[in-house]
Amino acid sequence: MKRLSLNKELIEERLIFIEQSLGSLERFSSQSLKDFQKDFDNFRIAYYDLYTALEAVLDIGSHILSRIPGNKPKSYKDIPQLLAKNKILPEKLVQMAGDRNRMTHFYHRIESGEIYEIIKLHLDDFTEFTRFIKNILKNPKKIGFPDE
Repeated sequence: MKRLSLNKELIEERLIFIEQSLGSLERFSSQSLKDFQKDFDNFRIAYYDLYTALEAVLDIGSHILSRIPGNKPKSYKDIPQLLAKNKILPEKLVQMAGDRNRMTHFYHRIESGEIYEIIKLHLDDFTEFTRFIKNILKNPKKIGFPDE
C-alpha cells in the first residue's frame, strides 16, 4: 500500500500555532526561576502555551502517521516513536509526548520549576520539530509521500 498525500494546510495551521506558542514562551526564557515564580500567572501562561504546542505537535504527527499504512498509534506516546521509527523525526524528540501525557494526567503535581525547566532546556526541540516538518512539506517525496 502506498502513502497518501499530506494535508499541507492542516499541518501549516498547526505549525503557525506552535510558533505563536513559542513566541509567547520566549518571554520567560530570560527570567530567573525566582522571577518566573513571583507571578503565578507566569506558570499558567507557560503551562497553557506548552500544553497546546505539544498538542499541535502530536496533531501533526498523528496526521502524518494516518497517511502511512500500518502505522496507527495506540496512544499519544506512540506518535513520536512511530515517527522516529519511520525516519520522519529524530529519536530525541520522542520525549515530547511524555511531557504532554504528564501535563494531561498529572497536572495537579506539576510545579512551576518543571515548566520553567522545559522552557529553559527544551524550547529548541519545538523549533527543531517545526524545521523537520517544514522540510517534509517542501519535499514530501524525500520520505515517501506523494506530491499533491
